[in-house]
Amino acid sequence: MKENLQPAPAGTERLREDLSGNLILIREKLHNSSDLVTRPVTVGGVEMSFVLMEGMVTLSKLDQAVIRPLMTHPAFESGQEAFEFIRETAIVGDVQEVYEFERLIQLVASGFVAILVDGVRAAIVMGVQGFPYRSISEPQSEVNEKGPRESFTEPVKINVTMIRRRMKSGQVRFEMLDVGTESKTSACLAYCPGVVDQRLVKEVRRRLMAVPLETVLDAGYLQPFLEGKPLSLFSEVGTTERPDVVCAKIQEGRVAVLLDGTPYALLVPFLFVENFQSFDDYTNRPYFATVIRLLKYISFFVSILLPGAYVAVATFHPAALPHALLFNIAAAEEATPFPLVVEALIIHLIYEIMREAGLRLPRPVGHAVSIVGALVIGDAAVTAGIIGSPMVMVVALTAISSFVVPKLYEPVMILRFVFILLGGLTGLYGISLALAVLLVNICQINNLGIPFTAPVTPLTLRAMRDVLVRAGWKRLAKPEQVQNLRGSDLHH
Repeated sequence: MKENLQPAPAGTERLREDLSGNLILIREKLHNSSDLVTRPVTVGGVEMSFVLMEGMVTLSKLDQAVIRPLMTHPAFESGQEAFEFIRETAIVGDVQEVYEFERLIQLVASGFVAILVDGVRAAIVMGVQGFPYRSISEPQSEVNEKGPRESFTEPVKINVTMIRRRMKSGQVRFEMLDVGTESKTSACLAYCPGVVDQRLVKEVRRRLMAVPLETVLDAGYLQPFLEGKPLSLFSEVGTTERPDVVCAKIQEGRVAVLLDGTPYALLVPFLFVENFQSFDDYTNRPYFATVIRLLKYISFFVSILLPGAYVAVATFHPAALPHALLFNIAAAEEATPFPLVVEALIIHLIYEIMREAGLRLPRPVGHAVSIVGALVIGDAAVTAGIIGSPMVMVVALTAISSFVVPKLYEPVMILRFVFILLGGLTGLYGISLALAVLLVNICQINNLGIPFTAPVTPLTLRAMRDVLVRAGWKRLAKPEQVQNLRGSDLHH
């Protein structure tokens, strides 16, 4: 994989023939940073200098690639001859010629070594990166029982290698871009040229190149620029930390965006039904995967509707409850000082506080805070008569259901509070109307030419084999390409 040599912007200062002048300007542009190393040497009667960042280079690679060949070469007749000798004999994968200071500084800051030769208005940069990084580990948010246990790590080239190792046919292309006007963070587009619609690739590339941010430190910075309209609680950009998922998605005509420093990839276009799919679905037997998938859909609706529906029915529609259950609820709520809607909001707010505390604290302490806090506060609230015991049970069931589909936790949390307020103020009629508005909003999303609700609406029968049910691999052997779904603007 080679770096994408982008054209220099107008007004970019070019390198000079004078070696000492180039080194002075490099130090000025890097504000004489303490980790900048400039090592002037004289080889074969020619003055040259190595420019690198301390701690980001593997010196053994540099020794084998350049230093040893230079030491064994007789005298050079000119600096140009020495320059061409280094360029032709360097035994590293990524060797480039650079003519501008801006590009030179960007590559040096990325772990490249630059060699400047006196009398030559260019520099040779070589990829001999050796900076420390977190080793490849198991996925943290996409846990699976079967299948690979590898997840992405921070360096983008390591992530590219993990994808290439799984796609050996050569049907995947990696395209490097720079995002962030100041940070110049390396981003990589991964896609299958023979599968993806080139209009999709062109649009994703255009949106990334138009990102107006000065510094891009995480893929989440790019996510809003890859989303379309209208505004929605549900993200139109998928995320995954699993290289096997990326390989599967790009074979369906998607584009994956990898960002240097981010241990997960962005996937576009992304469909709503993919929130309910996991890698385990495809390693288990079809009947079991189908049951699990149906459980996920049920859990999603339970997590957003149950508290609001409970408040609405108990407040406005008590006749809909069985008499025995209604008497139990009435007895439990008789001693509490607050209306049901206030109870629901209070207990859910307490739950979110405990969840956030458990998430941000160190893991051993965080688990203790979550478990002990839930037990103590829940029991104390019921004993003190502040919260009714049925409400505690509803909150517990809602909380458990929300973790069945972790990708949707953010919109689920907001929708849960919205439906509680609507249930306490307007009853089931308000909840029904809000649910209809939510469905209309989801159906209206059409990012990058693909309907967000496909293949359910517009209905594509062939693609439904992997939505509510999961068909066997004999029927899933040929992936369904997203541009062929009904309603797609990319369909030929």
